Amino acid sequence: MIAGGIICYPTEAVFGLGCDPDNEKSVTQLLNVKQRDISKGLILIADNYGQCLSYVDDAKIPMDKRADIFSSWPGPVTWLLPAKASTPKWLTGRNDTIAIRISAHPVVKALCQKLGKPLVSTSANISGQEPVHSLLQARQTFGEQIACFVAGDLGGNSAPSQIKHALSGATIRGNE
Repeated sequence: MIAGGIICYPTEAVFGLGCDPDNEKSVTQLLNVKQRDISKGLILIADNYGQCLSYVDDAKIPMDKRADIFSSWPGPVTWLLPAKASTPKWLTGRNDTIAIRISAHPVVKALCQKLGKPLVSTSANISGQEPVHSLLQARQTFGEQIACFVAGDLGGNSAPSQIKHALSGATIRGNE
């Protein structure tokens, strides 16, 4: 992992851009590269839920919602979970939730294991444009703005992860 840099790596459906979620400078750089508004918040992608506990207010997740959340992981569902008060606003944006996905993708799992925590994960594209589907496309789009390009195959999903609100159950993005 390149200390403080942005990485580009394969995910379940598209290539992603990521960085250390605790490094404000890296997150700001990633937002600038994507031309993305900080107020939207970002997704954290992890190897396991335990890696996310320093960002999620786990006690605020009702018992009756846990089965839906945890049975969908690892997999292509991102859940908006209650954020701890200490979770940086550069991750949550204007929200009181933090977007979390536990991935089964081997490259993502290896990156998170190496980092020892989740990665910020957002599609590799300029905001408003189509996400890239190859490492060559990513290199052409972002060039030297990316510290490390990680090779690997996409996971075979045809669409980005579904996003659901953990408390309301509402689907924010994707199909039911």
